[in-house]
Amino acid sequence: MTVSPFDHPLLSALLGDEEASRHFSVEAEIEAALAFESALAEAQAENGIIAKDAAAAIVSGLSSFRPDTALLRAAVARDGVMVPELVRQIRMAVGALHGQKVHFGATSQDVIDTGLVLRLKSVVEHLGLLLTETVIRLTSLDERFGGRALAGVTRMQPAIPIKVADRVRAWQAPLQRHLERLSEQAKRLLVVQFGGAAGTLEKLDDKGPAVRAALAAKLGLADAPQWQSQRDALADFAGWLSLVTGSLGKFGQDVALMALGGTEIELSGGGGSSAMPHKQNPVKAEALVALARFNATQLSGMHQALVHEQERSGAAWTLEWLLLPQMAVATAASLRLAAELAGQIESLGH
Repeated sequence: MTVSPFDHPLLSALLGDEEASRHFSVEAEIEAALAFESALAEAQAENGIIAKDAAAAIVSGLSSFRPDTALLRAAVARDGVMVPELVRQIRMAVGALHGQKVHFGATSQDVIDTGLVLRLKSVVEHLGLLLTETVIRLTSLDERFGGRALAGVTRMQPAIPIKVADRVRAWQAPLQRHLERLSEQAKRLLVVQFGGAAGTLEKLDDKGPAVRAALAAKLGLADAPQWQSQRDALADFAGWLSLVTGSLGKFGQDVALMALGGTEIELSGGGGSSAMPHKQNPVKAEALVALARFNATQLSGMHQALVHEQERSGAAWTLEWLLLPQMAVATAASLRLAAELAGQIESLGH
């Protein structure tokens, strides 16, 4: 077992998601940082902050720039972030004439937070597609088996007869609401962060808002005032991730309980046992429960990360880095597993 099961060479086949993980790779992080610096130079040139030939030199230099990642690693150990060393390397690549205009008026947090949002934009699109697919799979179950009878269960005791459609609706309806929530949340989440040293864009004088708006447009993000110490949108997104995995955990728990009885559900492709060859373990259902509990646990940490002292917190910021990527990958894995599990239900109800 490695430190994270999400990138474990074996466990990631069950608990990971390659597409979501890709957006949290070092390659994706560096690519987003370089996109920020290139767009910033163009936005500043358009607003007369730096010369057009300086912006052209920066954009040209970045097009073929490849950072020394060994030096970036050493810099993170020293500075806590890669940006000071990355900017130093970019300036060397651009050359002495225009190099000092690289990163002008920006700070490390602008690069890292906007880079995160750029990557979250792709993650949100991926999660939206997976969530839609899961809803479609559950709709198919309703169409195939909805009219069948099922024993209703309350407080783990037999209640009254219900229809399969009643239970499937309890699985599906929250997911449809989560799709609506995601669309609404994205408006607050997918916004640029650009505030400079302490959030005031002091080096840009009265042109700060115009440069910020141009920067956002070039990166395909919405414009918004700086939010460097205001982390509610990220915590809100983490809450959404936990809501999704929680709803999917309910689906997994129900399937596992029905499989225990052995008469109400038939599953194909169950997991095998090394000691009991007759068993068909509901592995995907169990994983959904585990991932739901994992995200619920991590969510408290994301709420702790709301506490940013004064204009910037290194501690709260670092805590986000520890938690949010794993929550996003856990959610993607849950959605993938739920769609696969729904597809493995051969029969449901009587």
